[in-house]
Formats: sequence, structure tokens, C-alpha cells
Amino acid sequence: MRTDKMQDIRQEWKPSRFFFGKNKVIGLGLGRTPEQEINDDLHKISKCLKGPCGLLFTDCEKKEVLEWFSDFSIEDYARSGFKVDVTIKLREGPLKQFPHSIEPYLRQLGMPTKLDKGVVTLVKDYEVCKEGSILTPEQAKILQLLDYKLAKFKLTLKACWIKGEGFEKFHLEDETEDQGMEEEECIDN
Repeated sequence: MRTDKMQDIRQEWKPSRFFFGKNKVIGLGLGRTPEQEINDDLHKISKCLKGPCGLLFTDCEKKEVLEWFSDFSIEDYARSGFKVDVTIKLREGPLKQFPHSIEPYLRQLGMPTKLDKGVVTLVKDYEVCKEGSILTPEQAKILQLLDYKLAKFKLTLKACWIKGEGFEKFHLEDETEDQGMEEEECIDN
């Protein structure tokens, strides 16, 4: 979970509440069977709790919630394990954006660098990542230092439960395609 992004979302949805925890504990609180649930069809939300997910409790209209989350997306730094859709190469020469003190760290990350008159310099052309490859932790850190934001932080609504109306599961087209995607449940009181 990208905490800094979630803090921004919590601020925007101030009167609403987000709840994150272990899926089994959340499921236990909602009820796992019709006999255990507090309200009708609430146990169906428990069955949707798989992977990284949480609950949103709000008094906002369903339409407003769906529109906001379908439009919401923030560019972010890719993490290790991310499948890259672009090739990034650096040309030999000075890297003036870096202070001299970071040069040993860049070498530690695998970049062929040296200090030339106090300026970090790339000794030869360097391919940071290749299209279709999976990022290593070192590549992800290099991209972050170079300020390349290749990932998108997006919350996807999986299901909704509205008091008096019941449960509705949303059909997701690209459920497994987007990497770095976090998922949310929508519960309106």
C-alpha cells in the first residue's frame, strides 16, 4: 500500500472512512455466512476479500463514488517486480542532476559511473530497463533517482453493499493486468 497516496485520498474523502486490515479479520467482522452477518447479504463482501484490499464506509451516493474512483489515477514510481512498457537508456557523459556524493551509490546500483572534476559521469551508455522486462530493486531505485514515474496508483472498486439495497459485485475487465493496483470495497450506510 502506498501510504502517502492513501493519505491524500483520505483527505479528499474526509467524512468517509477507509478500513484496512487482515482479510480474515475483516471477513469475520462482516460475517462469513448468512447466519453470522449483521445485515442481509453483508457476508458476500467477505467472499470478495482477496489480495490487498480494504473497505470504504461513506454516506455519498453510489454514482458519485463510482465516478470518482473510475477517474482517479496518480503517476508513481515503479517498484521492483513491475513489468516495464518502455526501454530507458542513458547516454555516456555527465549526469549533472546528481550531486557528487551520490556517485558511489549509483555504482553500487550497477551504473558505470565515475567522478570527473566533481561531476558524476556515465563512463559508457547504460540501459536502465528494457521493454517487457521485470524491474529489479536496483533498476527501480535508479528510475526513482532519475524521476521516471512509470507506474499508476489506482484504486479499483470490486463490490458494493448498500443498506436496504444489498450486495452488488462489479465486473472488472482488467483485474490482473494493472500492476501496483490496490482494490477497495464500497459499503454505503
